[in-house]
Amino acid sequence: MYGGKKHLKLSFNSPAVLTFAGICVAAQLLNMLTGGASNRAVFSVYRSSLLNPLTYLRCICHVFGHTGWDHLIGNMMYILLLGPMIEEKYGTANTVFVILATALVTGVINMVFFPGVRLLGASGVVFAFILLSSITVTRDGTIPVTFILVALLYLGQQVYQAVFVRDNISQMGHIVGGIVGSVLGFVMNKNRMTRY
Repeated sequence: MYGGKKHLKLSFNSPAVLTFAGICVAAQLLNMLTGGASNRAVFSVYRSSLLNPLTYLRCICHVFGHTGWDHLIGNMMYILLLGPMIEEKYGTANTVFVILATALVTGVINMVFFPGVRLLGASGVVFAFILLSSITVTRDGTIPVTFILVALLYLGQQVYQAVFVRDNISQMGHIVGGIVGSVLGFVMNKNRMTRY
């Protein structure tokens, strides 16, 4: 013992979430360096030719792109707050699956139903994490009241804004992300998915 002193070490406690956040920061830096070209080419999703290989890449990579630092920081605050708890409960592989599933579903829905809209940002993942984190412990045949309240508050607000507010925010991405997180939360809890 060295006089009772303990050395503190940094812990890479949430590999999926920290890697995701790092990729988002790198994508933002690249977007700045390219004057927005990288967001248009790779980090946003919109309807484009199915013969273009980037179309398929964009369906996933749009969650890494952001319109600016405020957009990125706003999303990262939620992801870094909720993500480690989700990753600890469900494991790294399942957390990556939630992120990829949310990206793919929101990307495809945006391409099919909103052809003139360019979607980017991790907001869908944020809403997936919000709803997923509210499904704490479930017993067969039960739905947590916390989940119902969170769904009503968060998704209800997005439905209201989609109907009554005209802005540059994709409420569809938020709503679909929340639905994906909810469905996967119940599936992972019911099936007691292997934690990796």
